[in-house]
Amino acid sequence: MTTKATSARNSVIPAAPGLAPSPSLPGWRRWLWLALTALALFAYLPALTGGFIWDDDSYIIQNKTLRSLHGLWQIWFEPTSIPQYYPLVHTTFWLEYHLWGLHPTGYHVVNVLLHALTAFLMGCTLTRLKLPGAWLAAVIFALHPVEVESVAWITERKNVLSAVFYFAAALAYLRFDPLLPGADSHKRPWGWYALALGLFIAALLSKTVTCSLPAAILLAAWWKSGRLELRRILPLIPFFVLGAGLGFVTAWLEKHHVGAEGAAWSFVFSQRCLIAGRALWFYAAKLLWPVPLTFTYARWQIDATQWWQWLFPLGALAVVAGLWLARRRLGRGPLAAVLFFAGTLAPALGFINLYPMRYSFVADHFQYLASIGLIVPCAAGLARFGQVRTPSPKKSGGVSSTRSPASLSPSNAERDGVKGHLPLISATIALVIILGSLTWKQAGIYRNLETLWRDTLLKNPHCWLAHNNLGLELENQGKLDEAFHQYEEALPLAPDFPETYNNLGNSLMRKGRIDEAIDDYRKAIQINPRYVDALNSLGVALGMQGDYTNAIVCLRESLRLQPGYARAHGNLGNVLRAQHDLDGATREYTEAIRLDPGNASLYRNLGLVLEDRGLFGLAAPNYQEALRLEPASADVHFRLAGVLARLGRREEAITELKATLQLDPKFAEASAQLQALEAGRKWGE
Repeated sequence: MTTKATSARNSVIPAAPGLAPSPSLPGWRRWLWLALTALALFAYLPALTGGFIWDDDSYIIQNKTLRSLHGLWQIWFEPTSIPQYYPLVHTTFWLEYHLWGLHPTGYHVVNVLLHALTAFLMGCTLTRLKLPGAWLAAVIFALHPVEVESVAWITERKNVLSAVFYFAAALAYLRFDPLLPGADSHKRPWGWYALALGLFIAALLSKTVTCSLPAAILLAAWWKSGRLELRRILPLIPFFVLGAGLGFVTAWLEKHHVGAEGAAWSFVFSQRCLIAGRALWFYAAKLLWPVPLTFTYARWQIDATQWWQWLFPLGALAVVAGLWLARRRLGRGPLAAVLFFAGTLAPALGFINLYPMRYSFVADHFQYLASIGLIVPCAAGLARFGQVRTPSPKKSGGVSSTRSPASLSPSNAERDGVKGHLPLISATIALVIILGSLTWKQAGIYRNLETLWRDTLLKNPHCWLAHNNLGLELENQGKLDEAFHQYEEALPLAPDFPETYNNLGNSLMRKGRIDEAIDDYRKAIQINPRYVDALNSLGVALGMQGDYTNAIVCLRESLRLQPGYARAHGNLGNVLRAQHDLDGATREYTEAIRLDPGNASLYRNLGLVLEDRGLFGLAAPNYQEALRLEPASADVHFRLAGVLARLGRREEAITELKATLQLDPKFAEASAQLQALEAGRKWGE
């Protein structure tokens, strides 16, 4: 983070008049907040009408913790009940789910508003640190296209929410300690310290990358005075302890809950250094030249024996060393900015296993907060060089030719001041137009999954993840042949990833090619014996072939590995019913419904097995619940009519049969049963 030094020698950029509104002018703040919000909403307009994309299903659509008060309790006190233990993020989703359900627009709007608020609080923080170009930096941050992934992707609420608390905590801490040399440590307002600590905890509970805040504060203190005093370090010790503790929790859960372990993350220290060095240059380059940006970048081949790969980490170290040696001439600001950038990025540089490293070592959303480290010095540079200095007055015979103060009217002075700022104003307008246009275009790729994955393949054609996930989306649209083609494209690109085999097997199953599907499921399990989706799919395929014994083995193994797998419980119920184990099937369907109470097919299947057992009174309410969830099922209306008729509820049965025929006029058996009941005969006569 580059800031104004306390002496001329260490000052990177002298403060430019008029660039940072005084904190004592609340009107300025109000208009700046409104302007940043309006700019962000307009730039992100294409994303506001978008839907849910990748990972939004596990965070929102299928997230059972959002449904009830008990779920809210789980969000806070059962870390493994949510994809990542960021309880404040999921609490916001819980609130929004109860406000507008599964309508994505509300979630998108909140993300953009939080992003605009982050930019505003960032501007306030930089202003308090007396940085030139503070509000220009805020505008660049609000509109920079590299931030689109964090804002347009609902799942990345983690970034925008944590950043709000990060800068709010920084502002509160600067009220406690303004970082001024020689400030009286006995007159510190400890109420602001307590508020800063509370806001910092909120930031950590939103995303633990914010653990870098105390280090950033010390960096700013060093930038201002050139030294770190014990009185500044001691109050930050609780911040460091909390950040390290929750950071450790995140790292542990990322490995043991999210699944960031195995061959895809098996790197020795030298390889991780290569990843980190290259990632630093990659992120810096994307900030300076944000074209092209894509959702998933190519995963580099890391080879410590190739000399040129060492140029990246060595080059990064050389930059830091050069800025350190040149700090007396350039000032401490450039070094502070680079250290903030690299330090904030540190958790995402490859030294800690993160699940997305399976697909790529870099992602735009990883540098959301870190990007400020390079945006700020660029904005400060523009603020300095974007102004035109008024020429010195000419002298003639030792007498100044300048007009007297009385001859210079206020209107002329104001006009001269405006002219002096014209280059900066022009540069700002140009940046707003360029960055806003790029953000508008980038936000458009987040409209839906198909658009997202097709754009990814356009920019990264060898991305197996995009082929695989595009296939899933096409399959959901009923385009089975196109989906099959995408799975075939993904397979040679990722022969060691079981998902490609599992999805290809599912596609073959839908085509009726069960033997080929079984081969693909077995290959997926061979690669990862703990892959519960493939075990479940293999169990279903074997059951369809009548191999019930091995089908049950596969399904029970998937449930041993993941006891809360509702789909496997339901499929095991199907196999047990086929074996006439009606009690076992009833237990499995009941457990599946407990885990997934919104699945209509589970209620239908439980109704079927209860009907098989002659428990018509218990079967009827299950059919009725299935119809509540899916009213347009002619089959379930017919089944319900049958059990109602057997219970002697003839009129209700006739009503259900009429509903069946209204949905499916060619349902011959329903027509025959309706005629029988209306003629006074019993069901089946």
